[in-house]
Amino acid sequence: MSQHLPDTRIPAPCIVNTGIIVNKLDIRRLLSDLGRVHYIYTQFGKLQSEGEGDVMEVFINSQRSTLVANSALYLNVYSFDYLELKQSPQQETYFDLLQEGMCLRLIPLSTPSQERKERNLNVSAIEAMMEQVFSAKWDAEIDDDCSDSF
Repeated sequence: MSQHLPDTRIPAPCIVNTGIIVNKLDIRRLLSDLGRVHYIYTQFGKLQSEGEGDVMEVFINSQRSTLVANSALYLNVYSFDYLELKQSPQQETYFDLLQEGMCLRLIPLSTPSQERKERNLNVSAIEAMMEQVFSAKWDAEIDDDCSDSF
């Protein structure tokens, strides 16, 4: 005789502005929205490095490193045990990526919606430039065709 356990599911966590995230996919999703950040790197509470940079890539790969150089951050979620969401006294959320005495703090300098707007503006600007380039090329080709007929 087998006993059936009731199908009880524990709801997924709901974390709002503060808390600890251990799921690697959740960490990647949070970090992927970051653009420009102020970063503070400490080991055992001692400041090692500090600066500003752009989050260029967020990935999950056990064979690659997290890299911070030349104002660019390439973040490997596997480099960290967990992410702790915290809030400053001004109610601004920041991210502490932690692993065995090491902390990489990321303080966003823009919001995800600002980043999306800027990306869209950049795409629009590139599209407008390409339109002008193609238009100028077509005008030059038309001029060449017209001068050939004389």
